[in-house]
Amino acid sequence: MTRSLVIGAGLGGIATALRLRAKGDEVEVLERLPAAGGRAQVFEKNGFKHDAGPTVITAPFLFDELFSLFGEKRQDYLEFKPLDLWYRFYFDSTGDTFDYTASIEKTKEEISRFNREDTEGYDRLINTSEKIFNIGFSELADKPFTKFSSMLKQIPSLLKLKSYLSVSQLVNSHIKHPQIRQAFSIHPLLVGGNPFDTTSIYALIHYLERKWGVFFCMGGTGKLIEELESLMVRQNISIRFNTDVEQILVENGRSTGVLTSSGEIISSNRIVCNADTPAVYDELLSAQPKRKKKAIPEKFTRYSMGLYVLFFGTNTKYKKVAHHTIWMGKRYRELLSDIFNAKILTDDFSLYLHRPTATDPSFAPDGCDSFYVLCPVPNLQGNVNWDVQGPALQERIINALNRTIMPNLKETIVDPFWMSPREFKTNYRAKHGAGFSIAPIFAQSAWFRYHNKDPHINNLFFTGAGTHPGAGMPGVLCSAKVVENLIVEEQVK
Repeated sequence: MTRSLVIGAGLGGIATALRLRAKGDEVEVLERLPAAGGRAQVFEKNGFKHDAGPTVITAPFLFDELFSLFGEKRQDYLEFKPLDLWYRFYFDSTGDTFDYTASIEKTKEEISRFNREDTEGYDRLINTSEKIFNIGFSELADKPFTKFSSMLKQIPSLLKLKSYLSVSQLVNSHIKHPQIRQAFSIHPLLVGGNPFDTTSIYALIHYLERKWGVFFCMGGTGKLIEELESLMVRQNISIRFNTDVEQILVENGRSTGVLTSSGEIISSNRIVCNADTPAVYDELLSAQPKRKKKAIPEKFTRYSMGLYVLFFGTNTKYKKVAHHTIWMGKRYRELLSDIFNAKILTDDFSLYLHRPTATDPSFAPDGCDSFYVLCPVPNLQGNVNWDVQGPALQERIINALNRTIMPNLKETIVDPFWMSPREFKTNYRAKHGAGFSIAPIFAQSAWFRYHNKDPHINNLFFTGAGTHPGAGMPGVLCSAKVVENLIVEEQVK
């Protein structure tokens, strides 16, 4: 029986462990944190619960597949509740709101309040997104790109889909009103990219949402991880927590196991890394001779933005605040340039506000709300003193919400705390504290991204945000399918 080690119990690692177990492997998962989930941790404080990681489910079938591998049904363990109001946008420059909903007709009614002509443009945008989806997701998301020839075969399709355009350029070709342009170009930020630089392939997210909907897992992402961990246990997958891998051991072009921080050597026939890919090469494979790991040299590699995440409860309910709110600051392109390019922290910001208690009251005591605010900030390549700026940013965010959509927040707020890119680096071993590993620009996508199989170590594989197809829950779950496909191909040879 093949013995496989999976480094990291994030969603990509969990999905890969389950897929390899279904193929008959003996599987052991090593996790440096005390709980599964990777960045999908859960914080609990004085009766308030906070999901620390992803909050939106947009391709539920990917979770259904993991249970069906073993003849089980996801619905028996997890309730994915469809949301009608997907995102409410609040524009601080004007005080206007825009509701992006499951209903295309309602969405178009909302668009028409800003610009009637853009309703037809939205139809064209969805049509374009569907064409990109049919190639970028349906055909390529679970296909390996370990050979340049694989990329060459797709060049005609990619050119036809105008993948050389940015998401913003593509959206702007269909939508004219500046605020609706902002609303429909924010999707790359959900996977760590600047809409003005991210390849328009990621515009497929529009149609992905339309095809399957937007869901919330009752009990939160923490409940999702809990049930996936239980599934692993039922299938005799061994999980070791508080186990930090310091080195991947390699002999004669093959990985033989790992060395942990406690000095233990754990042997295996195959290793799958769900840790941050650039950090793996820098830290866990540092003993290997210097070699080319991906198409773009490290000095030209561009990383995703950092994340500042503020958690708090309130001792009242803000019933007018949606489950998901995108709070747009007065600047858009200029702010993103400061974050991604200049890597400076400015006084202004845009925010993603998550209010899970809008759907699931179990996140807070009776009569209270739980909140999570995600604020894009420079990663650690910028020179930000988070000891000073962390508390200051918390105050600015609370003031802004108090002034706009959450009146009296200063009086009702309970137990605020935050994490910055510094914690992403420390807790999650993310290079430069980047929230989503390397950025999803065209020159870092598909074959140009870190490969799902190391080109020099023939039994070392990668899943997660840093490798193909990219960040986000659908991306990391698909990366597990890519690894499975690569291993099946090897076994057929």
